[in-house]
This record gives sequence, C-alpha cells and structure tokens, in this order.
Amino acid sequence: MNDTPAPVFKAATLDGARHGFFGRQGGVSTGIYASLNAGTGSDDDPEAVRENRRRIADAMDVAPTHLIGVHQVHSPTAVFVDAPWIGDRPQADALVTKTPGLALSILTADCAPILLCDSHNGVIGAAHAGWKGALGGVIQSTVDLMCAHGADPTRISAAIGPCIHQASYEVGAEFQAQFVSAKPDYADYFSPGAAGKFQFDLPRFCVARLNAAGVQGVEVAPHDTYADEAHLFSHRRSVHRAEPGYGRNCAAIAL
Repeated sequence: MNDTPAPVFKAATLDGARHGFFGRQGGVSTGIYASLNAGTGSDDDPEAVRENRRRIADAMDVAPTHLIGVHQVHSPTAVFVDAPWIGDRPQADALVTKTPGLALSILTADCAPILLCDSHNGVIGAAHAGWKGALGGVIQSTVDLMCAHGADPTRISAAIGPCIHQASYEVGAEFQAQFVSAKPDYADYFSPGAAGKFQFDLPRFCVARLNAAGVQGVEVAPHDTYADEAHLFSHRRSVHRAEPGYGRNCAAIAL
C-alpha cells in the first residue's frame, strides 16, 4: 500500500524545486494529533512522529535524515546548511541551502511557512514566519542569506503556505500597537474587529515583507489553518477547545 502523503498545497511559483505543504492527512498519529503530525516537540508518540516524518521524506524523495529542520524560536535568525545536523539543531527560524538532496523543512500550526527558490542559481530557503518573526525580520534575513550564497532577489520565487487568515486572527489593541509603533503604515494590515479588537492579515503582511526584500513572484495558499480542521493543524483552534496539545503541519523544499 502506498503510504506516501500528498501535500495539501503546491505552488506554481516553485516549479523549479521539489516542494510541498503537508497538512494533517496521510500519517499514523491518533487522537488530537491525527494523523500526519510532524512535530518533534509535541507530546505525540515519538515513534508515530518519526513514521510521519519518514513519510514526508519519502514524498520529498530524500532520506529521513535529510529532512532538515531547526529548533524554532520565533526569531529573525536564518542559518545555512549543507549536510544533516550533527548533534542538536540550531535555534533559528529559517534555513538556506545549495545542496541537492537536502529537504529544508518548517513546522507550523497557524504561523506562515514560507518556501523560496532561485532555481537559476540553485539556492532555496524555508522560513517560519509567525507575527513575531515576520515583524522581527525573518523574511529579510532569509532572502539576505540566500543572496549571500549566490541568489538574486529578482530571480527568487516564493510561496506562503497554509496559515491563519485574517477572518480567524483576532488580536487585541496591544498587539496592533506593536506593529504601528514599528511603522505607522502597518496599520493597513489590520481591520476593525469586535469590541475593540482587530483582525490581522498575516499572509498579506508576509507578502509585503517579501516584496520589500526584492521578491516579487509570491503565491499565497488559500487555506486557513484555523478554519480547515479536516486538512490542517491549528494551535489557536486547540487553545479555544482547551485541548492538551496540537499537531504541526510541515512545509518542505529541496533542489
């Protein structure tokens, strides 16, 4: 039986690289983690997570050891990788490589996974952009590191995978104030919500940050992680349900 999961989204902008945005279908985890939970930091059965990640690696046509991630900490830090890690993964929120056969991976459960490719120069990147990382500069850091290894920003294409969308992303006034204090124009990414709240447009903010870094070819997945329970994990949904944990979606890209 074929146990290779299908990605929930693939982007036309990334035709120059193997890639996929994987959701919750096609794995072996059960309960609140059903079924393709890729989160090594979750409280899921570690053997189930290993099998899920093996299936994602198979879908990417790489060895499980070559599905590379980082210890994500909502930072602006991007790291270059040319071989599987020896020892602990670095604390960072983006990866860049020029090495064929390595699949860069990002885990998300409402934050925006961003995959980038300059197929002409053979450089790829993957970034974890929650609101904090996006505001703090992780997208610019990723593009800068790609360019330091030979990429041309005008040749970089990008895709923003499934993440929480504006209709589901209610935030308080203090959240909105952090953005407006950084740059008054950032108020444009908020719409009025109920009772003094706001609705934040994370994917559109990420598109703007990519454009500011020189990347113009950007595709955005239509999937809202919070709203699409059948296909995607969501941290916010799990919190609203008072569940004890949540699974992680996986985005991956390889040359």
